[in-house]
Amino acid sequence: MTSAAAHPATAARTCDRETSVTRSLLGYGVIAGPVYVGVSLTEALTRDGFDLTRHAWSLLANGDLGWIHVANFVLAGAMTTAFAVGLRRAHSRGWAPRLLGAYGLSLLAAGAFRADPAQGFPRGVPGGVPGGEVSWHGIAHLASGGVGFACLVAACFVLARRFARGGQAAWAWSSRATGALFAAGFLAVASGAGAAWANLAFTGAVVLGWAWISALAVHAYRNA
Repeated sequence: MTSAAAHPATAARTCDRETSVTRSLLGYGVIAGPVYVGVSLTEALTRDGFDLTRHAWSLLANGDLGWIHVANFVLAGAMTTAFAVGLRRAHSRGWAPRLLGAYGLSLLAAGAFRADPAQGFPRGVPGGVPGGEVSWHGIAHLASGGVGFACLVAACFVLARRFARGGQAAWAWSSRATGALFAAGFLAVASGAGAAWANLAFTGAVVLGWAWISALAVHAYRNA
């Protein structure tokens, strides 16, 4: 039996190949946020009847062009899950990759279970949920979102603790701030009863969360 030590060239090629795969997976984390936010904003600014101050991005999954946002959810979820796998390969221990993987899976579920039309979108839908009732897929969408957001917030604080132990104060504080602000944005939209300030606060929190994931992916890529 031949050891890797006896063939350093083979060992180096194996190491390079594994590093390349890990970096490729981490790279998905860099682009997942810009793709999701870019597509969502483009939809929000071009879809008839959509109002950024009143409507959550999830509502874009409704209507004739709803398939675009469903695909956006699925693509972002797949890329985030791939990033979580890469983070696991780069840093084998800890809960952060699992939590971010769960967030990715929640995005896939959000795409599979469409939010109910509401608050006049798509155009012609009355304010609130039609009939005052939430469908089963609407409930599943809300549940997947709640679980996913909780996992993202938890990942922020788990990594903040790791960064603090490693002496990376800036990363520790930015991770804590992201987790706290994202949680505040989610609570605002959950309790704001459709208020413009609450919807805008949540939209800002979503953008911030994706920005943190992209920055984290770049950081992990450079250190892989």
